[in-house]
Amino acid sequence: MSWGGCVTLAGEAIDLRPVAFGAGERSQRGVVELTLIGVRVEVPSNHPIALLQDAQGGRLLPIWIGAVEATAIAVALQGIEQPRPMTHDLLRDVLSAFDATVHRIVITELRDQTFYAVIDAEIGDRREEISSRPSDAIALAVRIGCPIFANEEVLEEAGIPAPDDEEVELEKFRTFLDSVSPEDFA
Repeated sequence: MSWGGCVTLAGEAIDLRPVAFGAGERSQRGVVELTLIGVRVEVPSNHPIALLQDAQGGRLLPIWIGAVEATAIAVALQGIEQPRPMTHDLLRDVLSAFDATVHRIVITELRDQTFYAVIDAEIGDRREEISSRPSDAIALAVRIGCPIFANEEVLEEAGIPAPDDEEVELEKFRTFLDSVSPEDFA
């Protein structure tokens, strides 16, 4: 699948093709650390997007997610305590009860327009990579404070250039997200 193309936003073209980065900008073992910028809603379909940015600030990674997962991420980001635990709170509590350590989550691949992820966890002397949807892994990461990574190949395929002037351009990008749909990338 190709995520190539260009869109015009407020009279300015935004290139959606992957960006080539030098070896000095890559993290060890082919993964890049990401920062969760937040959850946005794409208009007019009201489809939520988790928006992540690589640690160097060069690329953004938008991931279309479900409404329930968007709520779970947003609630955790805002520090809202629910009267009863949500599923991701339950997962956090179960991991804690078994003295498990979650080292990181990794968005591992993009296949057939679907992102895949793993939760890198350790229980005792056993280390496991647990398959997960990226939205669930992100919701867990926000709750426990573990880092989020993506394989370089995922960023090469689905990453888009981050705007240069961060605040002004990020607002333009948010406006772009409000008008784009998953079909635009097909």
